[in-house]
Amino acid sequence: MPARPGLIRTLTLLALVGGALAFAVPLDSYGDPPPWAPAHGKRKQGDPYTGYSGKKWDKHYGVINGRCNREAIGAVIGAAAGGAIGSEVGKGENRPIAILVGTVAGAVIGAKIGRDMDETDRACIGHALELVGDKKAVTWTSADQRRTYRLTPLRGVEQERMRCREFDFRITTDGGKQTNRVKACPGGDGTWRLVG
Repeated sequence: MPARPGLIRTLTLLALVGGALAFAVPLDSYGDPPPWAPAHGKRKQGDPYTGYSGKKWDKHYGVINGRCNREAIGAVIGAAAGGAIGSEVGKGENRPIAILVGTVAGAVIGAKIGRDMDETDRACIGHALELVGDKKAVTWTSADQRRTYRLTPLRGVEQERMRCREFDFRITTDGGKQTNRVKACPGGDGTWRLVG
């Protein structure tokens, strides 16, 4: 039985419209999973960052990207502590940011450098030790723009039965560069202490 011309035209038209629709519908990107799929290898948005000490942090303040955001950290320190310093920047589980505490800093990294560092610099050190992987540098500039700091975690070390970290800490000033190899251990409450 010969095909009717009207039927052929209709089928041809349907085929053309279907083909055009196939090109008009956007395809999913192969790089991104669908929204309902669990994250594999990626941190889900809104998930906290797990630190070296096992503590969870809501923000990384730029350290994961290699540049500590002094302004954001300074705002957190000011809001959390009302201007208080050291271990008073939040307490225990309520500490909003990791921070380097203790008086040994001057002895380990140099007395003058230790005196010149403010609480924001100490928070950059603590948060970098918490969140940055080995051999990844984090830099920032002091509040007065006279010093540039560069912290590079090197490896985990065992010290007094604690899981600590060894890192290079470089300070660059108009007078040159000074690099110290330092060890620090986490306190479990978001604090880090330098050890000799």
